[in-house]
Amino acid sequence: MKNTVILAGFVGSNPEVRTTQNGASITSLSFATTRSFKDVEGHRQTETEWHRITCFNGVGKSVAEHVTKGALVMVTGRIHYTPWTDKNGQFRYGCEIIAEQVDFLAKAKEKAAGDAELPLEETSEPAPARTTRRRSK
Repeated sequence: MKNTVILAGFVGSNPEVRTTQNGASITSLSFATTRSFKDVEGHRQTETEWHRITCFNGVGKSVAEHVTKGALVMVTGRIHYTPWTDKNGQFRYGCEIIAEQVDFLAKAKEKAAGDAELPLEETSEPAPARTTRRRSK
């Protein structure tokens, strides 16, 4: 059985990096995917889903160095659910995507004077080809 997910979308926030007590680097970011569909009346609708992406060590380092809010990336990884009991004794689940590979598709467009958001455009600079974490045996 295999737990694999591939998502392509836009980064919603600049990556956040933290280090565990044993020295492992963890990079987290929010990530949006959007789908379009027609409703029962035939009107075009869009639906955006937000995902939590977690990257470890080398993949995380590369993401932290090259990715900013608004960048278009493709994440290949696995779905991970974390169960816990909240302060009220309620059993809860959290969901995140553990990234095993991140492909940089396009950089975010910089904000112009006046701080207005501009649409994403590909830059003349090539983005790094891909970042892959290899598992040691």
